[in-house]
Amino acid sequence: MCIENDFDLVLTVDKNLMFQQNLNEHNLTIAVLNSLTSKIEELILFMPSFKLQIKNLEKHKAYIIEK
Repeated sequence: MCIENDFDLVLTVDKNLMFQQNLNEHNLTIAVLNSLTSKIEELILFMPSFKLQIKNLEKHKAYIIEK
């Protein structure tokens, strides 16, 4: 779905996603929030770190985002 819709970045909590995709074939970046839950109260705590890193994220790569 992301590739067909020309997404540049996928933000997820699914740690397996980065191993399920061949990033060399797609012009896509995967950012994984290293969270134990998908509750918004937990995920919002990752946003300051994500915002600092987003400009440096490269295509064809996956990243683990910490708090």
